[in-house]
Amino acid sequence: MQVIENFPLKNLNTFGVAANAAWYVDIRDEEDLGALFSQDRWKNCPRLVLGGGSNMLFTSDFSGLIVHVKIQGIRYEVKGDDVFVTAGGGVVWNDLVNFCVENSFAGIENLSLIPGSVGAAPVQNIGAYGVELQDIFHSCRAFEIASGRIRVFEKEDCGFSYRDSVFKSALKGLYIITEVSFKLSKIFKPELTYGAIGDELQKRGITKPNIKDLSTVVSHIRVSKLPDPATIGNAGSFFKNPVIPETQFLKLKSDFPEIVHFPATNGYIKISAGWLIEHCGWKGKVVGNTGTWKNQALVLVNHGNATGDEIFKFSESIIESVNAKFGILLEREVNIF
Repeated sequence: MQVIENFPLKNLNTFGVAANAAWYVDIRDEEDLGALFSQDRWKNCPRLVLGGGSNMLFTSDFSGLIVHVKIQGIRYEVKGDDVFVTAGGGVVWNDLVNFCVENSFAGIENLSLIPGSVGAAPVQNIGAYGVELQDIFHSCRAFEIASGRIRVFEKEDCGFSYRDSVFKSALKGLYIITEVSFKLSKIFKPELTYGAIGDELQKRGITKPNIKDLSTVVSHIRVSKLPDPATIGNAGSFFKNPVIPETQFLKLKSDFPEIVHFPATNGYIKISAGWLIEHCGWKGKVVGNTGTWKNQALVLVNHGNATGDEIFKFSESIIESVNAKFGILLEREVNIF
């Protein structure tokens, strides 16, 4: 383990934004974390835990320590119809999904092709196409920076909600997730109600999809809508889908009958942020070196030389535009640094 000074971050964030970290270290196991944070210097300085770099935007250089989690390994245990799969925090998320799909471990297939790492997934409570991480989460191991101890978090400890968890709120910056365990199943119960999954299966003539069929279709839909960060810099969905009271939704629906929405809970409705942005005229728009993706207004892109500050200001313009037209204040899903 070596701490490196003045480390370039352009290749470690999917926006491809140029920025430097004052210090950088990669972590291969829990013992590395213990050795690093036994030194008060690193325990007390500003720090950022980095996984796949897929959900962040650097608007300037980072003046602290980047802790890059690269802990690997996947193992599983079968108990009746349940399968408990455990992966290191540095495992690429889609590598884990592919492992489970190839082994017919059901429950994770709708989360195919989401960028990022396993360790970052619980922090964000990632989700797509009717499934959220909390639906399959069993537990995780996390290193407590202050004490150097490992704590196991059960599902009820994590405070999961829409794109949120205790790791983003009350415990933000206090723990580093080293591995995550998921409760999957040998029994396949497909979730087909969200998005274009049903239409795509019908196009392919698939009436009784298996796990691999569903994963393939979800991946196809994502590729058709979202740009590859290897081709054009982006962080996937830049904004959360706003959740508003049903009374506010009914008023909006009377003015905009075609508004795209989804049921939430307790008298609330989830609105498609992409629809709101598109209907403010932003889809495919280019401003300087940044813009929105031509196929999905929810995705902001770096056309080659955008700075993080340029992308951030562009997002501000979108937020102001949507609020002015619909009275809804969008919230960024991407973390800003």
